[in-house]
Amino acid sequence: MTEKKRAIALAGGGPAVGLSLGALKRLHEEPDLKFDVWSTACIGAWLAVAWNQSDPGHEYEQTVEFFKRICRPEKVYDRFPIAAAFAPDFFSQTSNTIAYMLDPRSYQGLIVPEAIMEAASYVQEFLAKPQYWTPGNINSLILNGFMAANPLSRFMMGAMYQSRNRGLSRIYYPDSAFLDLLDFDRLYEDGKPAILHNAYNLTRQRLELFTNKPLSYGLPGMNAQTLCACSALPYIEEPVVIGADTYCEGATVDTVNFYDLLRLNPDLDEVWVSRILDVKQIRQPENLYDALNNLVMLFAATTSEDDVKLFKYKVAESGRDIRVIEIPVEANISYDWTWENLDRSIEDGYRATNGVLSAYRNTTGDVTVAKLQAASNDAA
Repeated sequence: MTEKKRAIALAGGGPAVGLSLGALKRLHEEPDLKFDVWSTACIGAWLAVAWNQSDPGHEYEQTVEFFKRICRPEKVYDRFPIAAAFAPDFFSQTSNTIAYMLDPRSYQGLIVPEAIMEAASYVQEFLAKPQYWTPGNINSLILNGFMAANPLSRFMMGAMYQSRNRGLSRIYYPDSAFLDLLDFDRLYEDGKPAILHNAYNLTRQRLELFTNKPLSYGLPGMNAQTLCACSALPYIEEPVVIGADTYCEGATVDTVNFYDLLRLNPDLDEVWVSRILDVKQIRQPENLYDALNNLVMLFAATTSEDDVKLFKYKVAESGRDIRVIEIPVEANISYDWTWENLDRSIEDGYRATNGVLSAYRNTTGDVTVAKLQAASNDAA
């Protein structure tokens, strides 16, 4: 039997990573399913690196241990909902704020006479119309009548948003003990699969790929710096500077990283997809923490689904006989960086992949969610 060349696409999705980890755990139990190419984005890239640099035979256990260093126990996370890897750069942020305060240009434009006059008129008009004394209008009054023209509030707002601080947290440091947990040299050893991850080059305004097979693909080599660039979600994490160029998260453009997968691998027979995010995971926000999660994840969920549809279209258009196997996305997870959510996601991903394997063994063509359901009904 001819050996099939397979690729697995591991999408971005932050704290939903357990779904892909559970999928890998189940797939690893099938000795005939080997993946020659790992095409990854954001947290999927971290998963691919952690898995493939682990000791042979201990991939799952060591990868779980690595991600538990990023997550926190639920009882700790409950009143401190920040992943352990998302530390602000306290030193640089303090330095940037001081530099802003000492820069004479920061004090230019604080007093705008016409704006002060307009604000005073706004307040006078508001006070003369009691029918408009409602919470919504009072909020507008505070913002536009008192804060927008006030020199002190203008200065404070500038210090918050116009200093050199470019993200709430920073993940890449050249001497990071956390990043030293990953042995990138192992990824370049003979016999390792090809791994690709993306990052968006803000300087050149293009998506770029990095790999552990630079000679084979003619692409830059991956390392800790490119991996962090791959996950530098704007506003949440600082962009990463590599050489003269500045990078941010590639998943904002290609959440599943299908970019150039077909061109770089013209002999693929199968592509397995773990996209981990779905709109059904989105919950009604109860606080700013939930709202921020929705802001990040909602676009990524819809983008990843569209990416899969577009990839299938490109496969069909190319005329190539490539089988696409989708792993269903479980909705019974949260977006908490907790050990408990990680464990629950792993179980869900394992179970979903087990069902996919049943359909994969008993059907031909693409294994979609619809075919999976049909196969399960037939088995019943």
